[in-house]
Parts: sequence; structure tokens; C-alpha cells
Amino acid sequence: MVNDLENSSTTEKVIQLLEEQLAYMKKQNEELSIKLDRSLSQNKALAEQIRQLTKALYGSKSEKSKYQAPDGQGSLFEDDPSFSEPEHTEEQSTSTVTYTVVRKLHKKKRNDSFRDGIEIEEIHHHPENTQCDCCLGQMTEAGTTIAREEAKFIPAKMMRIQHIEHAYECKHCKIDATQKAQMKRGKAPQAAIQRSIAGPTVLAKLIYDKFIQYLPLYRQVKEWERYGLLTNDKNLSNWVIRATEDWLLPIYEQMKQMLTMKSVLHVDETYAQIINRSDGKSGQSNAYNWVFRSVPSQGPIIVLFQSALSRSRSVLAKLTEGFKGTMICDGYSAYGNLPDVTFANCWAHVRRYWLKADSKNGQIGVDYCDQLYHLERQFKHLSPGKRRKSRQKYSKPIVEKFLKWVDESPFFGKNALARAAEYTLNRIYGLKAFLFDGRIEMDNNPAENAIRPNVIGRKNWLFSVSEAGAKANAICLSLAETAKTNGIDFYQYLVKLLTELPNLPIQQQPEILQDYMPWSKNIQATCSK
Repeated sequence: MVNDLENSSTTEKVIQLLEEQLAYMKKQNEELSIKLDRSLSQNKALAEQIRQLTKALYGSKSEKSKYQAPDGQGSLFEDDPSFSEPEHTEEQSTSTVTYTVVRKLHKKKRNDSFRDGIEIEEIHHHPENTQCDCCLGQMTEAGTTIAREEAKFIPAKMMRIQHIEHAYECKHCKIDATQKAQMKRGKAPQAAIQRSIAGPTVLAKLIYDKFIQYLPLYRQVKEWERYGLLTNDKNLSNWVIRATEDWLLPIYEQMKQMLTMKSVLHVDETYAQIINRSDGKSGQSNAYNWVFRSVPSQGPIIVLFQSALSRSRSVLAKLTEGFKGTMICDGYSAYGNLPDVTFANCWAHVRRYWLKADSKNGQIGVDYCDQLYHLERQFKHLSPGKRRKSRQKYSKPIVEKFLKWVDESPFFGKNALARAAEYTLNRIYGLKAFLFDGRIEMDNNPAENAIRPNVIGRKNWLFSVSEAGAKANAICLSLAETAKTNGIDFYQYLVKLLTELPNLPIQQQPEILQDYMPWSKNIQATCSK
């Protein structure tokens, strides 16, 4: 009896131990299953990230669609499956089909490569002997032929200009003790920079070469030495800063004042580098260049750059103080919560997110954006009022259908599709803004195009030593890009400004500056390309 009880107790203990072990193993299996699911989702996310990075590294960089081609023309073969299916590498692919393409030959005119008004130098070639070999008589000219044309380059020439003031006196009054001596003296025009050898043309070329040719000042030194001007990059930098502060800044301030009076602006920013910063941060820290651009429906285009040490919302608020209206921008978080300012978001950024998804659903998102761009091409030349009505009738249904599709689609996680959906849904009101105002552009591409010269230049001149240099860069870029958009030769414009403004009372009569804005009749008549 005792043995039976002992055996029963032992069996129960064994069963209990086995049940505990089984429960523990089940719990372990559940934990391992969770880890496995997590690892699989991580692997899936990493695989997608690798695919995205591979495409970014080796794939096409173009974002163009058939709606962005000239006149909406796409590929002739894009709907033909024979051009999209992979080629068969069996025997049938070895046959050769020959096509004959007939192209109309366009004869290029002899002087197509030369601008109108180029000076022509003729070099005439006569035979060494004009005596007839038969009768020994003198031959007469029967005609001429232009054998060839060639371009001839005459290098720039440095000249040393001396302004000499002549004094005149009256001899008759001088010898007459009762008369006051009479003298007159010629007065040389004021220099762009006092006590400096840098004349208007030198300063104009310095600024033009840096901000249009993207040639940094230290690389211009050797060129100036070749022309005969011995200087160094520190001198060149000081010349640019002085000329900018004295004569270009007043034009810049007038442009800024006019820009804040607009009601629609494009805005964007890009990083820069300033070595000596006033905020105590390292020169390796990012500074920023902000760009503001007006829209064509509100008068002449103004492009304004402003240098800042950061890109915080407080900096944007200070830069746009006095502006009331709509800013067209990307999705950066600083663009928001400004008094008297509404924000319109950029559809090009939305399209870029869906394009990066690179999937069937991603292509659906891109197609929605392309439909909107196709309509915008048709509305391009309409007045703001008519454009708003057309957008309400044709674009609005597409926008609402697109946003509904994004909202109802199950895009979750951290993959490219989920990021595209989140980016789109977080900016619904900003993306709809263009539907209600015909002056608002659908994207922020004008600002991105305006800021491109700053990005190209940054790769060449690398950094600004001081904040004064960064400010001078912003002023020069503003005048360069504004002149460009208004059809002005920037070099000729600079020469005119630096020659005439030093001799005008612009401080006492600032209204004079209106005649020197890039769109004024005075400048358009003398500096147009």
C-alpha cells in the first residue's frame, strides 16, 4: 500500500514537471516566433532599403514623365509590349531586320554660330602671279569665293586709367588787385571704392566671374596677373564686399521691400558654410542660404537670397517680417505657424516620394501626380482667375480621388510606400492650396531652380570666411538671378551700377534707384542681352 502511494506521488511529480517543461517550451516557441516575425519584417525592410539605395546609385535619376515632355509627347513605343518585354536569346533573335530612316538634311548657315553684330574681318587671298601663262597678258578678276570662316579671339586687355583734374585761372583778374582771383577745376567722377585701383569694369568682372562663371576669387588671381594686374585673393574679396555694401546693397534693399509687398512667394533653403561665426559655433556647422522668388502674375520676377546661421522658424519669421500672403514651399517643418502666412505645399516633392516607392502602388501615386501636371501644362498661359476655375473643374476631382485612395490604402510600416502615404496625408491642406488660387504654382520648382546657382557655386568657392562675405554673396546672387530672369546682361548691369551710382545722391533721393532696377526702362534699354 505504501509502495503504491509512493509510486502515485512520483508519477504526479513527473507529470507536473513534464507539464511545466511543456509550458516553458511553448512560451519559448512563442517568443522565438515573435523574434522570427520581427526578423522577417526587418529583413523585408532592409531588402527594400537596399533596393532603393541600389536604384538611387545605379538607376535613372530623371523624374520626367510623358506629360513633362515637350507638348506632352511621350515615347512612340511605350505602349507597345514588343519594346517592353525582354528579348528572347534563342535562334529566333538572330535574324536581322534592316530599317531605312530618311532624315531631312538641314543645311546650317555659314554664320549660325555667330551672334548678330559681330565684327567681320576680311582676309583676301590673291594669286601670286596674275599674268596669263598663255598670252602673257594681265588677267582680270572674275569672282570671289568665301573659302571658310573661323572665329578669332582677342584676349582682354588691362589698361591703367589716370583721372587728371585740370585747373584753370584767369590771367586778367589775377593781375588786377581789385578783382578776386578766378579759378576753375575739372572734377573727376567718384570712384566705386575710394583709394582703390579697382574700377567699375574690374569689379564687374570679379563679381560676374564668381557668380555667373562660378570661379572663386583665389582662382581669379592668376588670370588677373596674366592681364597685368598684380593682386591677391584677399584684395579681391575686400573689393567685392566693399562694392556690394556701398552700391549693390541699396538695390537689394529696394528689391526686398518690393518682395515683401507681394502676396505669393516661393521659398527654399540650402546649407552653406561660414568659418567665423558670431554665434560661437564651429565653422564646420551648417549655415544656410534662403531664397525667395516672386511669381510671374505679380509683376517682374524678383529673386532674393538671404544668409542666416540656421534654418529655424524664428529665422524664417525674421526674414519674412512684413510679408502677408502664401508661401509655396517643401515639407520642411519650419514652414508653418507664422502670423499672416499660409503655406502651399509642393506636388513635385509628393511625386518624388511615390516615385521612390518603385512599385505598382507607387506607380499609381505617380500617375495621379502626372495627370495633374498634364492639366497644368494646359492651364499655363491662362490668367489666374481662369486657371482657378479650370483647376476647380478638372484638377480638384483628381486630387480628391488621389487623397481618398491614399487614405483608404493599407500602407503601414517604415517602407517607402508608407513614407509616401504619410508625407501626402500630413500635408493635405497645403497640397490643396493651388486649387483655390490661380496665382499659386503647383510646385516649388521655381525656387529650387533659383537656388541651383548657389549650390553649384558652393562646390567651387566652398565657404565664406566671414558673415560679411556670406551677406555679400547673397546680395550678388540676388542681383545676378534677378537680372537673368529679366533678360539683363549681368556684367553690363554691374558696370552701369558701379559707374553711375557713386555719382548720384541715392542716400538723399532713394527714388533714383527705381531707374536702376533690372526691369526699369533705363536698364532694359542699355543692358538687355
